Amino acid sequence: MQTIIIGAGILGASTAFHLAAAGANVTIVDAILDGRATAAGAGIICPWVSGAEDAAFMRLYTGGGEYYPDLIAHLTEAGETETGYRKSGAMLVSGDTKELDWLERMTRSRHAAAMGTVTRLTPHEAQRAFPPLRHDFGGVHIEGGARVDGRLLTASLLRAAERLGAKRRIGHAKPVLSGRRSVGVDIDGESLPADTVVLTAGAWGDAVLRTIGGRLPVEPQRGQILHLRLPGQDTRDWPVILPPGSHYIVPFDDGRVVAGATRETGAGFDYRVTAAGQHEVLTEALHVAPGLGEATLIETRIGFRPATNGIRPMFGWVPGFEGLALGNGLGAAGLTIGPFGGRLLADLVLGRTPTIDLAPFGLAVRRESGSAIALR
Repeated sequence: MQTIIIGAGILGASTAFHLAAAGANVTIVDAILDGRATAAGAGIICPWVSGAEDAAFMRLYTGGGEYYPDLIAHLTEAGETETGYRKSGAMLVSGDTKELDWLERMTRSRHAAAMGTVTRLTPHEAQRAFPPLRHDFGGVHIEGGARVDGRLLTASLLRAAERLGAKRRIGHAKPVLSGRRSVGVDIDGESLPADTVVLTAGAWGDAVLRTIGGRLPVEPQRGQILHLRLPGQDTRDWPVILPPGSHYIVPFDDGRVVAGATRETGAGFDYRVTAAGQHEVLTEALHVAPGLGEATLIETRIGFRPATNGIRPMFGWVPGFEGLALGNGLGAAGLTIGPFGGRLLADLVLGRTPTIDLAPFGLAVRRESGSAIALR
């Protein structure tokens, strides 16, 4: 069985790795476009602190966090040790004692073994764990929190897949149909046959599906994320910092600290660093961690998250197109869900029963003007 995957971000790379590990013939195609979400994402792996109330989404989200140790073990066995993953802990922070009380209760209510120990920290203890933190901020520390470098992990998955026989191609790909059956892809004018095509093109998924008369409710949400360096600081074991709201601070190795991120719906594929974006991220980061004021600003990355109107991603066979599967709509949760989602897509293609029910994430059809098929 020949499978072609369109899109080599974290989801597509994981799908390729899991299919190749099962003995499938796999080709993965990527256009290497600016703004790929995987390359820009902060890489926070701590789904248990989410306030989301959608039970199906939380099963998928926490499943993604819990799958990481197994994935890293598989990659290590395959000879991949530079994955960018580290279980360094995460810390919810606030200067409001009542808010910390609520955050602690909410976190402990998750009852997930993968969280490890949950510990309430005084401001002094919180600052000792993360020295740049405000002196009046206490914390709730989650031992099982982790972070991952999406670029390194994706490269590891692709290398491992290639060693297992997968092939990689660079180019702009679109599905090729015979009637309503997917029979392969077209890569810049070259036709490649396949029994199954898997579309994991992220924010560009709608554009790819439109080439065969489909529509996908996914749009790019621009995120600007800043990379700082603290010379001489050993940041390797510092925890991920999660203040109230959507901003965060993620320490990596070698004194590098990431601060993010904007959530700019409606910006389209405008691949620019903006003054407003820089200001927003720096203001939020320095409010929480004024000790970062002396850091060197080394880089700003831009990523286009594949955003939908709701919280649930989409996984499954594409209705109306036999032999075409799809995974998309991971939004800001891509680096948590992506590796696990790739395993689920591989199971789907191989005819196996996925480890969680994909029905809540299935695609539904509705007709629009003309002959286009619109999917949920």
